[in-house]
Amino acid sequence: MILVFGSINFDIALHTARLPAAGETVIGATPSLSPGGKGANQAAGAARAGAEVRLVARVGNDALADAALAGPQAAGVDLSGVKASPAATGCASIWVGADGENRILVASGANAEARADDVADANLGPGTLVVLQMEVPTAENWRLARRAKAAGARVLLNLAPAAAIPPTALDDIDILVVNEGEGAVLTGHAAGDGATRVAALRVLAARHGLEVVLTLGAEGARHIAAGGVTAVPALPVSVLDTTAAGDTFVGVLAAGLDAGLEIAPALRGASVAAALCCTRAGAQTSQPDAGEIAAHLDALPGSGY
Repeated sequence: MILVFGSINFDIALHTARLPAAGETVIGATPSLSPGGKGANQAAGAARAGAEVRLVARVGNDALADAALAGPQAAGVDLSGVKASPAATGCASIWVGADGENRILVASGANAEARADDVADANLGPGTLVVLQMEVPTAENWRLARRAKAAGARVLLNLAPAAAIPPTALDDIDILVVNEGEGAVLTGHAAGDGATRVAALRVLAARHGLEVVLTLGAEGARHIAAGGVTAVPALPVSVLDTTAAGDTFVGVLAAGLDAGLEIAPALRGASVAAALCCTRAGAQTSQPDAGEIAAHLDALPGSGY
């Protein structure tokens, strides 16, 4: 089983031919409303890929809560671990440019009240893969990771949005997923300094006994472990919207690992899913299911495995 501890948001996306500069108003954007939040996105992505998923999170006692939960519910995610909070349901404003790249502003709301104690001990054990992100209080992530590790569960952390990680917390992580910017924050090497950053991530992997997955958008990903670095290709697609591509990658990677796949096929499935996500607008509304992922696997170029 996959247990996702993370955020739930309601997304308000604005698609525009040109993003506004500071102090400028641009008329003519096309709006879309959809469920989002990194925790909910990753949970929905894993469920659509065929995994049994439980989401532990917080929403508000307001009109946005049901709308925000509609996506993971439709994907088949177990929402029995979602609690109502006096704070407002989390909300995100997403600006999407003509090239599909986005800028996101998040109001955390109830996500700031998520607590590791919301996860029962009975849900942690050798058969559980715990998935974490950084849109809830980070101290709660570290508390849950320590409990999960002690109980024999595997722990996957997506360092998004980027923030510092205590070295002791890294000892509790089995798989760390970062993009270029997050990898730069983690290692202290600039986003453009690719080779040096990969070398630093390899040292970090060896030091803490974990595996690192560095996602590179259209350039695919790198699987970094103490033993070496392996390239994972990307599926060539025409990009419409990159929103939730990273979350879809994480969710499908988790689903593959939970199903007993080795890291290589799990990463290939995740890469395909993330690319397909980019061909459609929205967050959870853009995620592929297991059948669609499988149908496109043969089109993925060979990897270094």
